[in-house]
Amino acid sequence: MANTILVTGANRGIGLELVRQLTARGDAVIAVCRASSPALDALGVRVEAGVDVTSDADVAALDERLGALQLDGLVLNAGVLRRGGLADLDFDAIREQLEVNTLGPLRVAARLRARLGRGGKIAVITSRMGSVADNTSGGMYGYRMSKAAVNMVGKSLAIDLEPAGIAVALVHPGWVKTDMTGGQGLVDAATSAADILARYDALDLAATGTFYHANGEVLPW
Repeated sequence: MANTILVTGANRGIGLELVRQLTARGDAVIAVCRASSPALDALGVRVEAGVDVTSDADVAALDERLGALQLDGLVLNAGVLRRGGLADLDFDAIREQLEVNTLGPLRVAARLRARLGRGGKIAVITSRMGSVADNTSGGMYGYRMSKAAVNMVGKSLAIDLEPAGIAVALVHPGWVKTDMTGGQGLVDAATSAADILARYDALDLAATGTFYHANGEVLPW
């Protein structure tokens, strides 16, 4: 049965591949982004551009435009990566990453959760770089902090939304070859998106609040 799924950060990279694969299998997609792209436009899905997840007004306007639409799922994928170690700390860049990577998913989930009924699902695209136990190399302060914090967001959402029958997963997509990583990585966006969707499809209330690698491995906090 076709589902209606909203994807943020949908104009490129993993988000674009998620939209492509969801559409190919027959799901209805609302593709949310700050600015669309030719590749996204070519998919023929509903595109909601002009949405910055750091803006209360933008997310509220998105909610208004959706009207009475009910959703089966949210894939909260919008994110940003700014490199920086102890020797070159950029606190503005750290704040930006916290705004986009942590507060962005929370803002969208909080605003749109009433559109999800029992059986609804939320996938938060995070990173194993947000794992405290897995940090063996240091550095990347802003990115690591923002992903550790969004892991807490996802865990709390899982607890708070469980009575409503809504399940939440935190998914590390792998090291993916995208513009964000400068084309470096171990997997391509299509493979990562397929693995993320496998985790999304398998998600239920028994597994809500779990921190996964896209390949199915359960990651340490």
